[in-house]
Amino acid sequence: MDKIFVFGHKKPDTDSVTAAISLSYLKNKLGLNTVPVVLGDINNETNFALEYFKVDAPNYLNDVKLQIKDLNFNRTNFISKTASLLETFTYMNENMVSNLPVVDNEFNFLGTASMKDIARDMISGDQENLKAYYGNIIEVLKGEAILKFDDLIEGNILVASYKSSTFIERVELDNNSIVIVGDRYSIINHAIEKKVKLIVITGNSKIDEELIKLAEKNKVNIIRTKMYTFPTAKTISLSKNIDGIVQKDNIICFDETDDVQDFIDVANKTKFSNFPVVDKNGKCLGLLKLADTADKNKKKVILVDHNEYEQSVDGLEEAEIVEIVDHHKIGSIGTSTPINFRNMPVGSTNTILYMLYKENNVEIPSNIAGLMMSGIISDTLLFASPTTTEIDKQTVKELAEIANVDYNKYGMEMFKAGSSLKGKSEEEIFYTDFKNFTVEGKKVGVSQISTVSVSDITENEENYKKLINEIAENNNYYILALFVTDILTNGSYIYYNDSAHEVLDNCFGSDLKQGKYLDGVVSRKKQVIPVIMDSFEK
Repeated sequence: MDKIFVFGHKKPDTDSVTAAISLSYLKNKLGLNTVPVVLGDINNETNFALEYFKVDAPNYLNDVKLQIKDLNFNRTNFISKTASLLETFTYMNENMVSNLPVVDNEFNFLGTASMKDIARDMISGDQENLKAYYGNIIEVLKGEAILKFDDLIEGNILVASYKSSTFIERVELDNNSIVIVGDRYSIINHAIEKKVKLIVITGNSKIDEELIKLAEKNKVNIIRTKMYTFPTAKTISLSKNIDGIVQKDNIICFDETDDVQDFIDVANKTKFSNFPVVDKNGKCLGLLKLADTADKNKKKVILVDHNEYEQSVDGLEEAEIVEIVDHHKIGSIGTSTPINFRNMPVGSTNTILYMLYKENNVEIPSNIAGLMMSGIISDTLLFASPTTTEIDKQTVKELAEIANVDYNKYGMEMFKAGSSLKGKSEEEIFYTDFKNFTVEGKKVGVSQISTVSVSDITENEENYKKLINEIAENNNYYILALFVTDILTNGSYIYYNDSAHEVLDNCFGSDLKQGKYLDGVVSRKKQVIPVIMDSFEK
């Protein structure tokens, strides 16, 4: 069963992280194979919730881009270094490939061999020397084993084309000699006495038992073939080991984790037909061609707490979205086929998930209930946010009973842990909970920090004003704002890029200034982003 990744947006907050974990648990109970992941660093508030309820933090997911391992390429297209030239050529011809990866006995990638390499060796290679396996020689010559003492046969090829006396007198034989001979028994006897490496007897000639016994004593390998001497001499070179012509330099191969688009770019540029694929350990996985990119297994994903490309994982357009559960406005994401899309105007994604658990009659474990409760408390600011609904409040109460906690006390402890800014730079704090979007072609970015200790930021407001202006200028933001939300007083302090003063002044009051306290403004989703978007329509 395919694995499905479940994740929230790129700037993980408590609602998105806990929703990913909770929905993954539900889906697995319903028979799917899902795994929760995060797209960024987990903040202090979320870490507090995970540690409190003893749940491991999800692993990080960098992207869901199509990788070579997601393609259905031929995973058997490689040849052993022990294969013969003939076996390799035959395999290429039958599989309609012009080159093949060559591997050792443990499938380590050694290099490549091509039809051109084989042809080059047969035309201009060394035909007088042979390095081949005994079994390959038999296969190429369609022969039979008479005597075998060595797996690997290596030596100089000599054809007994002279008359017997001339051959015996003039031709030097030794343990490195490979003799091709017909029914010339004096030469066979002479070759055995010289302890040659191999005798190939052609024409299916018979050999006396006495000669076989002598060859056995001298450990001389013997093969018999029906082929006559000339075709034998012509063909035997095809039994050479393919590793003798392996190309090892300037080979373009791909790791299975490489992006498909990178492969397409290289393939189009080089115009090569086939490319070896290896894993991280250098094991050969097969042969990839450009046409294989049409047959792919997209990564499957479920999105929670967002439904816009800008907020989601890199490469989402290359993945298959199977479901979305969210409580925000409908965004930019589209799908090519119908999917389950659960979207409701409530204060938290986890409120929707609680309904899904009840609809599917799945019992919620206490630790999962605690995480879901944490997500709702976080997104509704313990019911202080105007996004809060009666459904959110009732859901928290029921989840708190399952988790066996006092949600008011727990909520304040979680906020206190989450609002700690110790050890973080202004830029890290600014991007802790950051959302960006585009309105009428203009970039808008809104950061929100919810804290019980706003003085940690207001006392350094000059640094934040400078930072915001620099980020806006360097990244072409039309509006870039930071809302520092005071959980205790139910309001927010606003900081923004100077060039956006006029438009934000129209949004949040004619006397707007840097660091102004906006009483009752605590929800980015309902009280900030919609107001900014409306200003574009005026």
